[in-house]
Amino acid sequence: MDATQHFDSGPSASAPGRQGQAPDPAQVRIVNCLPLTDQERARFQQAGRGAQQRFIADASNRDQPSWKMDLPADLVQWATVVIGNPPAAQVASCGSLEWLQTATAGVDAYQKEGVLPSGAMLSGASGAFGQSVSEHMFALMWSLMKGLGLYRDQQRLERWGYLGQALSPRGATVLVVGTGDLGSHFACLAQAVGAKTLGVRRSPEHPAEGIDAMHGFDELDDLLPRADVVALAVPASPDTHHLIDARRLDLMSPQAILINGGRGDAVDCAALSQALEEGSIRGAGLDVTEPEPLPAGHPLWRQERCVITPHVSGGTNLSANGERIVAIALDNLTRYMQGRALRNRER
Repeated sequence: MDATQHFDSGPSASAPGRQGQAPDPAQVRIVNCLPLTDQERARFQQAGRGAQQRFIADASNRDQPSWKMDLPADLVQWATVVIGNPPAAQVASCGSLEWLQTATAGVDAYQKEGVLPSGAMLSGASGAFGQSVSEHMFALMWSLMKGLGLYRDQQRLERWGYLGQALSPRGATVLVVGTGDLGSHFACLAQAVGAKTLGVRRSPEHPAEGIDAMHGFDELDDLLPRADVVALAVPASPDTHHLIDARRLDLMSPQAILINGGRGDAVDCAALSQALEEGSIRGAGLDVTEPEPLPAGHPLWRQERCVITPHVSGGTNLSANGERIVAIALDNLTRYMQGRALRNRER
């Protein structure tokens, strides 16, 4: 899979950006919050077809773990298009806003009532993070299979000792729940090292790269006992809240590993802590938790068979992510100015 070219079109990508009509560039006022190079700014200027554009970020911030995107006060009411992720409270004051293109795959903060003006469009950056998130999930899987975290803990105690038999992905059954950009990338990596991959998605009739056999969510309970690895890459939604709870953890094999690289609330962290304490599953690797961060004293902090990273797998964890975010935004601006359908459109 060529991750630089894979943009997740999303369920509503076929909806036309402006009902098939290109906007008048003289009426389009764009605030671009992305930290762009001079060459990238020139490309956005070209894509804007003469629309007024304000670039408010410094390219020197490109490699920061997160991009700060506060809108200048004089541009809040001015903007008809915003590219980036200003605070939702600022966006709620953008009375002229017609389209928000985020630099993130998740757009939950902007979908709350009262944030976007009625009729304003919203699109995200799905397709930018598949490589980095899937590689991170893959590393978590390997670490838990080989017990690397336990050996690191032992190293700190200056101990030299065998901690038990390791596992291998070769011949293992890897269940990927959520087979969009992130899940499909992860499945390809698992396949490459000899795993059999099962996928779960809302529309199982649609295949995904890297998945040997696709299933619906109604089959999840039957699939969990068969899985050596359960990898979650689902978006936040009422249907995925605590998708993995105490009941489903109890369905998993005692040697199974749980990986979550999607949304923290897909896993009931209290139930997971209890399952690990009781040995119901072998281990867990979490780049996302509920809440974030976990509160002081939460038992998962002390659970030796749980590896936690602080939601670092996406963002600008890889420099290529930033390049993909920019490419998606540039492609969508071109589409917007031509009256064509937006990629990753959420509303």
